[in-house]
Amino acid sequence: MNDLLIEIGAEEIPAGYIVPALKAFKADFEKSLKQQRIEYGKIRCVGTPRRLALIVEAVSEMQRARTSTITGPPERIGFDENGKPTIAAEKFAEKAGVSVSDITIQESGRGRYLSAVKEEKCEFSKTIIENILQNLILGLPFPKSMRWADLSISFARPIISVAALLGDTPLNCKIGDIDSAPYVFGHPFMFPGKKKINNASEYEDVLKAAGVIVDIDKRRELLKKEIEQKCSSIPAKDCALKLLKDEELVDIVTNLVEYPYPVVGKFDDEFLELPDEVLITAMREHQKYFAITDENGKLKPYFIAVNNTNAKDMELVAKGHEKVIRARLADAGFFYHVDLESTMDDFAEKLKRVTFQASLGSMYEKRERLVLLGEYLTDLFESNEDKDLLKKSVVRAAEICKADLVSQMVVEFTKLQGVIGRFYAEKAGESDDVAKAVEQHYMPLASGGVLPDTTTGQLLAIADKIDTICGCFSIDLIPTGTSDPYALRRQSLGIIQIMQAGDFRFSLRAVIEKSVALYESDSDKAGKITKKIFEFIKDRLANMLVDRGYSRNAVNSALTVSCDNIPDALLRVKALDSLRKLPDFEPLATAFKRVVNILKKIEFDITKDPDESLFEDEAEKALYKACQNVGTRVMNYTEIGDYDRALKEIASLRPDVDRFFDDVMVMVDSEVLKNNRIALLSKVALLFKNIADFSKI
Repeated sequence: MNDLLIEIGAEEIPAGYIVPALKAFKADFEKSLKQQRIEYGKIRCVGTPRRLALIVEAVSEMQRARTSTITGPPERIGFDENGKPTIAAEKFAEKAGVSVSDITIQESGRGRYLSAVKEEKCEFSKTIIENILQNLILGLPFPKSMRWADLSISFARPIISVAALLGDTPLNCKIGDIDSAPYVFGHPFMFPGKKKINNASEYEDVLKAAGVIVDIDKRRELLKKEIEQKCSSIPAKDCALKLLKDEELVDIVTNLVEYPYPVVGKFDDEFLELPDEVLITAMREHQKYFAITDENGKLKPYFIAVNNTNAKDMELVAKGHEKVIRARLADAGFFYHVDLESTMDDFAEKLKRVTFQASLGSMYEKRERLVLLGEYLTDLFESNEDKDLLKKSVVRAAEICKADLVSQMVVEFTKLQGVIGRFYAEKAGESDDVAKAVEQHYMPLASGGVLPDTTTGQLLAIADKIDTICGCFSIDLIPTGTSDPYALRRQSLGIIQIMQAGDFRFSLRAVIEKSVALYESDSDKAGKITKKIFEFIKDRLANMLVDRGYSRNAVNSALTVSCDNIPDALLRVKALDSLRKLPDFEPLATAFKRVVNILKKIEFDITKDPDESLFEDEAEKALYKACQNVGTRVMNYTEIGDYDRALKEIASLRPDVDRFFDDVMVMVDSEVLKNNRIALLSKVALLFKNIADFSKI
């Protein structure tokens, strides 16, 4: 067995393309090897901006043998009365690739049939890999691909080399006008030119000697070590300095270089008057610089830039970076001061010229809807807070939360939307609650992201998200498959997470109805849209809970009853999932499912009480008494949301339910007795009616 190396050399590939492409390359290649019955060991993905590579350990020399038994015609057709093979037998043997003498007779329920063991031909792995390599390479997915020269192929960037070796044997492959060869290119500036690869196992060592750390994880760790050392080397007068933690930026920069060469730069102290977020964004987004703070997190006038080349004079390189960032920060400072000359209401007025969505009007119209939704949500919200003060804050925050979208700062640094709005609101003298809400109404920015931590921010965030969802649904912009251009799935999850974190128990359906009514005046259409949105958010809630580890059965059972009150629904799912883990849960669920299924088959007023005088069997009396004993406790527990104890109380009825079904016939001829027994089962069903639907388990 030998190691396999496949490297695609290219012009500089964008950093964000590298890891997804390598993952796809690995998955596709692994699938092909399995289909071709080629045994292999561990597969590793490595790469830099100028190369994508796979290293496959212990690849077998040949395909794994495979045999199959095939059945032919009946014996009476394959052989004549003298036992000699007929034409049918000879044709069958030819098809199976065996001689007639290798044919056997197989007994089956239908009689005796000709049978043969067919052995599939095994080919060398080298030949197979050579045949599949071109399609695998050209099939790699990229956000954008390009063509070059007069070639018909496309790739992320023009391909300049292909190296493929199985052990020390070069593989033949042609991509466009490039023939594969056992050579790789070293660092383009430090060690330019071709480097011979004699064996796949020496690939990483050859590149390391040529100034390239091809393993992404190793390059990442080296990068972190180098920038930490550079940070430690900065002379600090009054406190220790530290890198601002930014793992995402580390990942980006790792795939911008083939070997990291960091330098420390400094910018003028006067720029520290700008908000830290402005400075960090200017350094990070445009230049991919790492920010430096003191031990308290306050930004300092230093940065670390990572280069792909170790120049003779790195101080000169640092000065070049300082010159670039000085221009960036000067622009940011100019935008900041120009923006401060306008009020938040001035900005808000300009939203009339900003489109929210072509069919849904302007951002100003969205702002007006947020004001109405904010008022409505505040009225629904139950709290000890001063309701008038809260409403005032929510309304004011709604009026200015989108204002910074027209500021010069956000036009230049789009990721500062909300953040810079908070600073401008503070500068304008808005309350702390309002200023924070301006930033927090966008939260969470990603799945599992930070949530708003103020009531004003939470309510405004819900209003903003539900408005977008309802607007898109009203014009049939509903997510399908992987297409979700307005991130409606993420916005739905954001609503769920905020309502859970804030323990907001108001009706989700009522909020949707209010928001839809702001877009659609026709009550029938509005009702249909509301139903679609409610089911859409319900599905997001169900998927979220399953992802958290709750069983699909428990989730479906609880949410089928209701998910209008999000915190309550989560409590019911948790309690039911906990009950499900008990050893005797299955017979318990079966018993209650039987109760539900009987009641579903008939039309009956489940609130009707049974008549004790009509009980004929002790099992009926025992079940009725048990229901009375348990009922009050269950009601008390459900009122305070203690569904764990409520379900345990309900579970205590199982022996009586089992006895009832063993001893009592429900569907008897007597309508009076039948209805009375159905009323008794209804008594049982009412206990868990608002907790879970056991028929879904």
